[in-house]
Amino acid sequence: MPSTNPPAPATRDADTAEADVAIIGTGFAGLGAAIRLLQEGMTDIVVLERADEVGGVWRENRYPGCACDTASHLYSFSFAPKADWSRRFAGRDEIFAYLKQCATQFGVRPHIRFGHAVRRAVWDEDDRRWHIETSEGTYVARALICGVGAHSQPLIPDLPGQERFEGRAFHSSGWPEGFDPSGRRVAVVGTGASAVQIVPALQPHVEHLTLFQRTPAWVVPHGDREIPPAVHELFRRVPMLLRAWRFALHHLREATGWLFWDRRVARLVEPLVRYWMRSQISDPDLRETLIPDYALGCKRILHSDTYLPVLSEPNVTVVDGAAREVHPEGVSGPEGVSGPAGPRDADVIVYCTGFQSTKMPLSHSIYGREGRALAETWGDSPRAHLGTTVAGYPNLFLLRGPNTGLGHNSILPMIEAQIEHILGALRHMGDTGIAAVEPRAAAQARFVRQVDRWSEGTVWTDGGCRSWYLDATGRNAVLWPRSVAAFRRRVTDFDPSEYAMIRHTRRPAAAR
Repeated sequence: MPSTNPPAPATRDADTAEADVAIIGTGFAGLGAAIRLLQEGMTDIVVLERADEVGGVWRENRYPGCACDTASHLYSFSFAPKADWSRRFAGRDEIFAYLKQCATQFGVRPHIRFGHAVRRAVWDEDDRRWHIETSEGTYVARALICGVGAHSQPLIPDLPGQERFEGRAFHSSGWPEGFDPSGRRVAVVGTGASAVQIVPALQPHVEHLTLFQRTPAWVVPHGDREIPPAVHELFRRVPMLLRAWRFALHHLREATGWLFWDRRVARLVEPLVRYWMRSQISDPDLRETLIPDYALGCKRILHSDTYLPVLSEPNVTVVDGAAREVHPEGVSGPEGVSGPAGPRDADVIVYCTGFQSTKMPLSHSIYGREGRALAETWGDSPRAHLGTTVAGYPNLFLLRGPNTGLGHNSILPMIEAQIEHILGALRHMGDTGIAAVEPRAAAQARFVRQVDRWSEGTVWTDGGCRSWYLDATGRNAVLWPRSVAAFRRRVTDFDPSEYAMIRHTRRPAAAR
């Protein structure tokens, strides 16, 4: 059933700006889309960014130790490879600088409207365009590209007593600029990807650190190190070598995908990882607390050479259980007790509790046919055709939509494949003179069924854990359960037969 009170498109006035394509967000996804559109001569674009600078998650995340766990040379656009990464796994500042450089180098900045938070976007059936309301005005565009990633909505647990806490509390993605926790008592809630970086960075500087672990994580060696300047120079002078290195890294990572897709492979590797983890933990009792009992890869695999060793340091306490309650001067764990002295004292709480990854940002604010919100269409299980388009939402394109995430390789080739698909759709509309494209419901359903079949037997669905990869129904709604190459073959080219064509008439036939 459509929404009972669908919103009307904003009234157009003298302050309404028009563009052929509107893009939301300036992380790798939104920025990459803007660059490729400009490269293809599609210059009538506007990029809406709520902040005052580009960067997405690499702008927002500034916590100590923040870095990428994808090899640096794979973490750049194929059309803008970076030869001089300083480390094998780049830190936040270097990645942020790369994105700012790309925005300038490729001429995107004049098209960006900073400080424009999108409030809602409504498809207008009459003029076949999207009406986008922002905090600074209204925009009308033929196509809407949503480049807001899955890691932009922090997930903070609703713990009793949070409002009574007398210290500072924040999510890892909201680390206050300039905040120095030195000499403080810090409680870290959660053991996800940010915790594995924050804990080793804080431990030498704080009075005490308490880690609340609801579920132990699989940790593998990181192998981070500086890249010598001679390598930078070699890659600059011989670009073919850089391309060859990227090719080798990519295919090496592709091979590790079998660890996730075939439970039997994970079983072969688990003893090796378990042995290495035990070797990193000096406290025998702590070893049993920190070794997972679910399949390797069922939850996100963490990469660190320093996380496990510091958990045995005298100023670190690991609480084997989730944080249960916040008190004015600390946090308590299971059954209200986290140690012999009861609730642990803390004057800083850092929530390393992840993001609302199965709930796409803005899904409650995007309205398609008959005023139906995207969140209403999806319910508890987000679905999209090729992870990119959604039946009932003409000319809406999602970057990093459902089932486009990865557990084994760089996400950038996935994003670039989606961008090429969008470019194909825009070219097709231009060549044929149609107003919009919308995936056929049958095509979308076939794709979703295929993804669901491929997800069966993977560590994500059969690995004995409950991860953020799964939606409320237990379905894998986040990850692509095959190789990057398979995704690119399926997604890169736009196939008109999978789409309904909407012409410049008042009421087009519904997509079938």
